[in-house]
Amino acid sequence: MRPPRPRPTRPSPAESVLSILTAAHSMTVVSDGLDPVEVHRLDGTPAMGHIHLHEPSDAGHARTDTRIPVRLEFTDIAPTPVRDRMRARVTVTGLLSAPYSTEAADSTCMEFGQAVLDDHRGRTFVTLDALEQTDPDPIATSEASMLTHLMDDHGELVPLLLRLVRPQPDKGMRRVLPLAMDRYGVTLRLEYPRTHRDVRLPFPKPVARLTQAGPQIHALLAAARRASHHNQLLA
Repeated sequence: MRPPRPRPTRPSPAESVLSILTAAHSMTVVSDGLDPVEVHRLDGTPAMGHIHLHEPSDAGHARTDTRIPVRLEFTDIAPTPVRDRMRARVTVTGLLSAPYSTEAADSTCMEFGQAVLDDHRGRTFVTLDALEQTDPDPIATSEASMLTHLMDDHGELVPLLLRLVRPQPDKGMRRVLPLAMDRYGVTLRLEYPRTHRDVRLPFPKPVARLTQAGPQIHALLAAARRASHHNQLLA
């Protein structure tokens, strides 16, 4: 009998890409021979809201192909005031049948080429199949508001989570801030005078619904209060 697979404690590259595409309110559309188009959605809808990705197909296209190569660029920025706020970049390439327009009323179909994720783990290529087989993270579209709420209204609780960090932070740490949150846990950024260190604190259970996020955060805080080590770095 095969041993059970270990439970994931962080998003896969496909999950990270899908979360960024789902939550991003801005993107840059770069087409060959045309000026870049900056898309900013101020009404709360995602920038990818009216672009539909589909499998590439050469059927029905003449040898003199008029489809337009296009590149969608996304930058994932931390919502909290950490040092070096850029968390990741995502680039999606493909083909459009007509120049992209922000005024288009109908959904824009884009033949998928590839998605590239650049983050702290390096560069990863993600297929359309992987994206389609990935469930959306229920926290993705609420992450920014949840992290800013934690900072603005419960900032005194963040250092408490240091009791769960292994290995313990080095002396000389200046501050600790929440960097990211996903269905699997919270990432903290520990800032030092000339560098920083990111640490993951997995939730006891992955979040399946947004309403489960609060109880999982409280579970981490409860575990920190029970921890025997009392961190004095911020005293």
